[in-house]
Formats: sequence, C-alpha cells, structure tokens
Amino acid sequence: MSGSTARLDAIKAINAGYKVESMNFAKTPVTELYGSNVFTDEVMKDRIPKAAYKSFQKTLEDSGKLDESVADCIATAMKDWAIDKGATHFAHVFYPLTGSTAEKHDAFVAPDGVGKCVTEFNGRTLIQGEPDGSSFPNGGIRDTFEARGYTAWDITSPTYVLECDNGTTLCIPTIFVSWTGEALDKKTPVLRSMDALDKAAQRVLKLLGNTHVRKVSSSAGPEQEYFLVDNNFYYARPDLVSSDRTLFGASPAKGQEFDDHYFGAIPDRVLACMMEVERELYKLAIPVKTRHNEVAPGQYEIAPVFESANLATDHQMLMMYMVKRVAKKHGMTAIFHEKPFAGLNGSGKHLNWSLGNSSQGNLLDPGKDPHKNTQFLLFCAAVISAVDKHAGLLRGAIASASNDHRLGANEAPPAIISVYLGDQLNDIFEQIRKTGSAATSKKGGVMDFGMSAVPDLLKDAGDRNRTSPFAFTGNRFEFRAVGASQSIAGPIVALNTILAEALGEIGDTLESKINGGGDAEKASMEIIKELVDKHWRVVFNGNGYEDAWQDEAAKRGLKNLKTTPEALKELITPEVKETFKKLNVLSEVELDSRFNIYNEQYVMKINVEANLTEKVAQLSILPAAIRYQTELAENAMSLKAAGVEGDNTTLKNVTGLINSLVTAIDALKKARDKHFEDLAEEASYFAATVIPAMNDVRDVVDALEGIVADDLWPLPNYTEMLFIK
Repeated sequence: MSGSTARLDAIKAINAGYKVESMNFAKTPVTELYGSNVFTDEVMKDRIPKAAYKSFQKTLEDSGKLDESVADCIATAMKDWAIDKGATHFAHVFYPLTGSTAEKHDAFVAPDGVGKCVTEFNGRTLIQGEPDGSSFPNGGIRDTFEARGYTAWDITSPTYVLECDNGTTLCIPTIFVSWTGEALDKKTPVLRSMDALDKAAQRVLKLLGNTHVRKVSSSAGPEQEYFLVDNNFYYARPDLVSSDRTLFGASPAKGQEFDDHYFGAIPDRVLACMMEVERELYKLAIPVKTRHNEVAPGQYEIAPVFESANLATDHQMLMMYMVKRVAKKHGMTAIFHEKPFAGLNGSGKHLNWSLGNSSQGNLLDPGKDPHKNTQFLLFCAAVISAVDKHAGLLRGAIASASNDHRLGANEAPPAIISVYLGDQLNDIFEQIRKTGSAATSKKGGVMDFGMSAVPDLLKDAGDRNRTSPFAFTGNRFEFRAVGASQSIAGPIVALNTILAEALGEIGDTLESKINGGGDAEKASMEIIKELVDKHWRVVFNGNGYEDAWQDEAAKRGLKNLKTTPEALKELITPEVKETFKKLNVLSEVELDSRFNIYNEQYVMKINVEANLTEKVAQLSILPAAIRYQTELAENAMSLKAAGVEGDNTTLKNVTGLINSLVTAIDALKKARDKHFEDLAEEASYFAATVIPAMNDVRDVVDALEGIVADDLWPLPNYTEMLFIK
C-alpha cells in the first residue's frame, strides 16, 4: 500500500530552486528610487500653478476645505503625471471594516464621439467616488437594499501609482462613509481622533506658556512580524490556505529552543524577497528601516520609521500587500496570522506611538533631565491615566479570533493591559508621589568593556520589558499587544481618543488653577501627582508572563479579558460611548456597528476553522490512519500465520486513536450545530464550546502524526514548512 507523494514532490520542487531577479542599487540608488511613484509635494509644486499650490498648502495647514477649482487643477496634474508613469486607470482606495483594502478602478479613457478617445479626470472625480456600500459590513447601520456609499479623498495621504506587470494604476487614499454619513471604514475615525488629539494637546501646550504652537499629530511606527512558507507546502495544507493557520501539526524535533534563528543570517532566497519588497516600498515612500529573522524558524520582521499616524496606517496596509505580492514571485506565501504554528512564537505588530509637532517637537521625549521636564511629565501622566481608565477599550481594540491564540502566551504580552515605565521614569513618578516633586533623574552612564578593540557604549537609564503590553521605550510608547494581521487603525483611534479625553480634563483643571491665580508649573505638578496617585495601579514593571502577575492584577482591579467575546463588550460600555461621542470620533451607532461586525467576524472565522478541522480530519487524516491500521493488522496476521508472536502495541494505539478521532469529530459536528440569534451570545458560545471541541480533534490528530508511517501522512509537517526554504 503506497502513500501520497505530494510532500516529496514539494521538497523536490523547492530544491529545483527559483530564479531571482537581480537588483542593482548601484545603478539606481535608493535616494533616487525613494518616492518615485508618489505624487509628492515636490511633484505637485512643479506641475500646478503657484497660486493653486499655496491654496492647497493652506488647506493642509488650517484643516480647511479644498477649493474646487484648485481640486480641478490638481486632478489634471495628477492624471498627466500618472499617465506619464504608464497609468490607464485610477482607483479610490479605502479600508472597509473587513480589515482589508478595497478599491474600485475606473479608466481615464472616455470616447470623443468621433471614433477616438480622450483622457478625463477632474476635481470632482478626484474628491468623490461612489462604490456600492451594501456589500461591505455595516453592523446594522443600513439595510442591505440601501446601497449608496461614498469615498472622499484624504488630502493628508499622498496619491501614488501602483505598478503591476500589465499596467499601472493611480491610487487615491479615501475615507468611506454611508449615504447617511456614518463611517464604514477604518480611516475616518483615525482622522477624527487626530483632530480631537490636536485640539486637546494644543490647548494644554498653550496653558503651559508656549506662545507658538503648531498642529499636534500622533505618529506611529509598526513593527511587522510574519512567516514565510514555500508555496509547495502551503498549497498542500488546506488549513493554511483557508484560515492562515495550521489546525493540526505535531511539534517538530527541533523548534526554536536553541534561539539560533533569531537575528541569524537571513537565507538567500528570503533576503532576495526582502530586498525586492523594500525596493517596491521605497518607490512608494514607505520608510522601511529594519529587516531580520525573528524568534521562530521561518519568521521574519520588517519595520518602518515613524510617520504621521494616518499615513503610517495607510502605509502599513500597503506594506502587508507588498510583502504578500512579492513573496508569491519568490515561490513563497507570507502569513500574517498571529499564531500559524502551535508551540512556536506568534507574530505581533508592535505599534510604536507618540505625538508631537514642529514647534515643540516630540511631546513624549523626556530630554536629558526628565525630572525637570514638567511638560513631558504631564503628557506622560496623561497617557498613564488614559490607559488605566480605558484599559478595556485598548484590549477590545486589538481583539480578534487570531490574536486570542497569541495574547497571554509566553512570547506575547498578556491580555491584562498594564504600563511599563522603566527604571528612570518609575523613579521620577515615585518621587512625585511621595513629595509632590522630583529632584533627580537616574542616569544611564557609560559601559566600559575593558578592551581596547571595543569602544565604550552609552548605557540607557532603564531596561526594556518585552512582557509588557504597553511599554515606554525612550521617547514613545510601544503597544506590543497589537496583532500581526490587524490594521493599526483601531489601536491608533483608541489611543488618540483616550489621550485627547485625558488632555481635555487636564486642560480644564489647569485652566481653573491658573485662572485662580496659580502658577502653571506648580499647578502641573499638582495635576501630575494626582493622576499618578489615582492611576498607579496600571503601572507594572515586572514579568508579565509569570502567573503571580495574574493574581496581582486581580488584586489591583485590572481586567483580564482572555477572549475576544469578552473584550469586544468593552467597545460599547457607557463610558466608552460617552468618550467617543464627546470627542466626535465615533457615534453610538458607529460603535454599535463595530461591535456587531467584529462579533460576526469572530464567529465566521471560528466557523471556517471548525469546518476545516472537521473536513481535513475526516477526509485526509482518518483515511491515512486507517490505511496504516490496515498495514499493521495485515502484518500482524502474516506474523501469526508464520507462527511468530508479534508486538501489537502500535496497532492497539492506532486503533484507540482512530476511535478517539471519530468521537472527537462527531463532538465537533454537534458543537457546530448550535446557533444563536444574538451574535455576541454566539461568539461567546464559540469561544467556550466550539474552540475546545476543535482542540480535542487536534490533540488526537497530532498524536497520530507521531505514530502513522511518514509515507502515509498526507500533510506537510512543521519541520518541512519551517526549515526548508
């Protein structure tokens, strides 16, 4: 009896190698390549009249309305520039609540009535589009038959051309709203939250005595982790193809325990892929800076430097698209699922977040003497208070079926939201709590290695903490709990909004104290002490992976929301609704819609996985196990006929596991048969019942993988997928 040759064929195909396109950065330096496919400020300035350019810049600076005649001028220049680049179509690009990117392409071409054609693109077409709004998730905002939706140009995010093998498209970043005005996308609330944060931050800065205050913007730099799997293996795994994670898979003999993959030499094939990704991203002015092997075998990271939060959100979606697209050219599939391989490190998207402007700089930069930097301490205290007050919201903002597999595991921050400050900041705030002021700042110093060949190194004043979900890392906070597959829009909206609320309350108190004759410096220190005293429970500088922290967090009254159904309820609490409504970021209707959509997505995701678990186990694993059982039984009979007493332990084990598998598959079917009218109730049921039933099937399958003859096993195993490149 012979087994499938699919796995051997896959390995042979990989060993045949792939022809990689040569990239010569000496001929075209990165400095020339960078932004070459973006309609930059410089390009606009060269292509439109001076008066129109000045009007557009004033609109950007003052957050005003764009004059239609200026829009016509810009549209003509964009069209001509794009056509020069080979573009035939334009597309309004938007980010619906599916969590992915959407676009509708229209041609520049229009018939001229005499058998020829002309190219058309005006200001109104640039500013507004109308895709079908009925087929995107709206969470109950509108009925399915009510189809009208609008896209509107986001003038703060530059347009660009996207090159494909057979053509080029002018891409216009837009918001997406319903006919009745509600946000149906990820971008609209990002822009609203940035406006709210700007208003609140400027007010506080002016109360602190700053006479020249420019627009304040949040900034972001997400570190993207991902896995690469050869396509020959990927397409032989139905679970990876349909759910982006392995629903089965026994632990490999060698995993990540040696830590030899982390920051190791990048395999040639992977490096070639990375370099091509970077080349394409440079053309789009996406400032990718870092590439390296991550902890798990087959896992990698790409990270950009800081940008305005809105632009960083757009660029993050483009980055994910480009990594997947280029990986295909190199015969691999990029996987962004948070936990594609059980027992190995999952993938996060560590969101580095800060705020600042051109007049005051980075408002979360402590400077050389943080204890003297009252402005920094006030903004930092605002962040601490906001995170404590809205920890549930932050957990809800990063909740998903896939991220649940990662949060709380040994390589990821726990589902308890806490703040890590580091030694230096922790000491300063402790001084303020005790005396109302701070007199000293811990210094970093110099690290002397005692050898002439190595120069002395500057030592930071505090260590880093990789177990914290929200850690201060020098001049920013790092929201480490964000999942690799997620848009950073949701976390940014939450962070911007809760900080805007905290700064608004600080502004009220500070203004009251100053109007009462108080000194701004003294009043600020009083506010800082009050805030850290009230919200110190959220500060934790220890090991978030230890079980003791779970108990300690409970004593402090911190929430431990381990599943998405629990966490999503935090999006619709009265406190959250009031905060978002007050700051005009999301209405009650818009929040309710997101709660409904995310619960539905959770149920659909788990249902797909459960369906796959059942089918693969029933149609692939069970037949393979029965074939092996038959081989063992026939062998036992042959031995018995020959008068030889054989050891039937393996046969008994396989038979027992087959029976257990049949039972587990049946239990999973029954679990999936139950449905609820209420989506939130159904999501909770799936978390409590369907997922454990899936895990029971997996336990049996993984046990069988360790027994069934290798030539009969139908699925590529972990060793093959992770180590063969």
